[in-house]
Amino acid sequence: MATKWGLCSAGKISHDFTVALKTLPAEDHQVVAVAARNLEDAQEFANKHGISRAYGSYEELARDPDIDVVYVGVIHPYHLSTCLLFTKAKKNVLCEKPLAMNTKEVKEILASAKMNNVFLMEAVWTRFFPISVEIRRLLAQGAVGEVKMVRAEFGVPLMHIPRSVQKELGGGALLDLGIYCLQFICMVYNGEKPERIQATGFCLETGVDETVVVTLKFSNNRLAVFTCSLRVQLPNDAIIVGTKGIIKIPAHMWCPTSLVVNGKETQYPLPEPSLPLKFINSTGMRYEAEEVRQCLLKGLKESSVMSHADSLLLAEMEDEIRRQVGIVYSQDC
Repeated sequence: MATKWGLCSAGKISHDFTVALKTLPAEDHQVVAVAARNLEDAQEFANKHGISRAYGSYEELARDPDIDVVYVGVIHPYHLSTCLLFTKAKKNVLCEKPLAMNTKEVKEILASAKMNNVFLMEAVWTRFFPISVEIRRLLAQGAVGEVKMVRAEFGVPLMHIPRSVQKELGGGALLDLGIYCLQFICMVYNGEKPERIQATGFCLETGVDETVVVTLKFSNNRLAVFTCSLRVQLPNDAIIVGTKGIIKIPAHMWCPTSLVVNGKETQYPLPEPSLPLKFINSTGMRYEAEEVRQCLLKGLKESSVMSHADSLLLAEMEDEIRRQVGIVYSQDC
């Protein structure tokens, strides 16, 4: 029986998620409803993607009894309210990253999911790519010895996009781009909390961070460094350095299709989309969607690959980085 999806938002990311689902067997995944803030947008989206039901409010979607899981694709500041809406309605939820604006909100969402006995996962899609699976396997086997250093970069010129630079829209390099680097580091170090975080950067006049550089010290003298920026194009690669070798993602570290292990490169191509994508390599969202399906079939309430503890650690680290750089959102007050 297919997992029946409802979409909360009819924006660009929901478009790509829907296209990604279409690369999976129709007997496994079906989008049955979409909701937007106005009915016209929802109907236009539904017509484009062949979805049977369109709603002009998120509340209507929450009341739909024919939905197994809701994909939340609204912008960051609305993650808390929408996640609470659906968890309280006993709906399973896959919510776009970051799960919320700060640790306090993340704890509230996690508590609601637990109280209402529903599945919840932060949609850190990179975790589920075949390359990420392979990296975890290599590290578990000690393929590069003891990891001593991790470095990641993600910088793209986004100054022209209001969502990226406006504080009230949840803008800023860290929550939009840096989260990819941070989650990668957390994955490599197996969810270990760093002993020390040192962050520096600067903010735009709007009060959000433009560029941030972070150094993290872990136990046994292991380090990680990442840079994120809304201003400039960075190499956008990632590297894991061990005592016996090196693992490298040479490009697109947030949605990788190529992996270099001790100098040998392997390609991991993604399925071709049935419609033009809004963002690069978005058919890779198929992997997180399939993870949700497998968890639901097993009756799980969280994924072991991107667990509630993982989401909480990310939020706590993001809060500390923002504190050091001087980024304060209204949700923090």
